[in-house]
Amino acid sequence: MKREAFQVKNYVLFGVLTLAVFIVCVGAGSVSIPPATTAEVLWSGLTGQPQPEGMAGPIILSSRLPRVICAALVGASLSIGGGAMQGLLKNPLADGTTLGVSSGASLGAILAMTLGITIPGLPFGGTMVMAMLFAFISLIIILSLAYRLDYSLSTNTIILLGVIYSMFAASVNALLVSFAGEQVKDITFWLMGSLAGSSYINAAALAVMSLVCCGVLLRYSRELNAFAIGEDNARHVGVDVRRVKLTVLIAVAALIGVCVSVSGTIGFVGLVTPHMVRMIVGPNHKRLLPGTLFSGACFLMLTDLVARTILSPRELPIGVITSLIGAILFLAIFFRMRKGR
Repeated sequence: MKREAFQVKNYVLFGVLTLAVFIVCVGAGSVSIPPATTAEVLWSGLTGQPQPEGMAGPIILSSRLPRVICAALVGASLSIGGGAMQGLLKNPLADGTTLGVSSGASLGAILAMTLGITIPGLPFGGTMVMAMLFAFISLIIILSLAYRLDYSLSTNTIILLGVIYSMFAASVNALLVSFAGEQVKDITFWLMGSLAGSSYINAAALAVMSLVCCGVLLRYSRELNAFAIGEDNARHVGVDVRRVKLTVLIAVAALIGVCVSVSGTIGFVGLVTPHMVRMIVGPNHKRLLPGTLFSGACFLMLTDLVARTILSPRELPIGVITSLIGAILFLAIFFRMRKGR
């Protein structure tokens, strides 16, 4: 009973912190809007009441709100994907990009941008569909090769093939960029990660995919606890290892595909955030995965805020900021773990 009360308290704290970060990030920018006014605009938008006078309403509802929502959803999705992968593969260096799916999704998106593939009436629709399609194609290729080499689909085989496939996809990406012509600048900026131009359509696509796939990953929290000890242990306690592994991998691939299609390639979020949350709530995935959802959302919202304000009016690629912060945090976590050991 006490443990359940402690968990509820933690979730409430995570939720309040996420809401506070959300309001701050929506209000901050080249034109600073006080938190009270930001909250009033958001509440008026939700309830359909008249907006307060001034430019706060148009600035927040037309530009900042969809971008911050996308940042929160991408951060939450990448983080829970990384936490699930670390438990599934029993590897602290694993995240959603370990499978090479992120590189495959980037390949699909760059193909769409280079060839001008679009869907009428759906901004970024061609990029999104191609990124998700190539994410699944990448997963099928990697799992098929792994199955041919190792029927049990061992984690070492999957990781090795994922690294090899990532190298291959990166080479093809570089080749496509060399032939991109006038689109080189846009593609390069997108490869470094960017949430500029995010729309409510992007947010809706992210929300639907996150709701489905994150729900699947949370459903398998108990099985991931068994995997974290070892696959043999998971079999002994009655877990269908191959089915659970395939389901989790497919859910993570879908999350990565839709995230890459909206924000480009953003590194370190799925790697560092689960480690930080694990230090707070422990290794139990029933607490870890929900914690990574909130923490990942906060991390990417704040990172996006830094990217668009630190050199305002110039905007930095968000992937550069996450990589710098993530590398420092990961080194700090690594040395702390070594010191504790």
